[in-house]
Amino acid sequence: EFDESSPKRPTNPYASSKAAAECFVQSYWERYQFPVVITRSSNVYGPHQYPEKVIPKFISLLQQNRKCCIHGSGLQRRNFLYATDVVEAFLTILKEGKPGEIYNIGTNFEMSIAQLAKELIHLIKKTSSESEMEHWMDYVKDRPTNDLRYPMNSEKMHNLGWRPKVPWKEGIKKTIEWYKENFHNWKNSEKALEPFPVTEPFARLSGP
Repeated sequence: EFDESSPKRPTNPYASSKAAAECFVQSYWERYQFPVVITRSSNVYGPHQYPEKVIPKFISLLQQNRKCCIHGSGLQRRNFLYATDVVEAFLTILKEGKPGEIYNIGTNFEMSIAQLAKELIHLIKKTSSESEMEHWMDYVKDRPTNDLRYPMNSEKMHNLGWRPKVPWKEGIKKTIEWYKENFHNWKNSEKALEPFPVTEPFARLSGP
């Protein structure tokens, strides 16, 4: 498990931008005592999330009778936290947190992407057959540097009195129901359902 003091080792430009932002924000606290707080959360899910993220993407694909596109082996594991639990964490930090501190907002609930797909297939397609589940799963090329897992230690948040409240079965049911009616709320929502674009590294693209 990673705690708040674990070293940052970003493996792509997106993650690097977040790590750099943390350094920038912390410098305002160190130099000027500007009251800042940094939070790091597990993967958040729930209604209203843009469908490029894995849970709304899989739900939307299945509701359109399309297969879940799974990167690589699907063995990558993720921790999922319902949106209202994250909101409660933010409110707790605003009330009880200390300026200049970092807080992990995590959950112990973890599953592989392949298992996530199977759970959603079971709930949406009403099947428990392994062969039928595999029918709705399409394995595509993996994303580069796709982390296997990144569990967080949230004891610091627990000491403030916060813990996740929404069980997975309750949260995912509400999320599935919401997407039945609201998928087309976004522009270009269909484009968000495409697999993550994978390009060849520059070293392979360049000629001799």
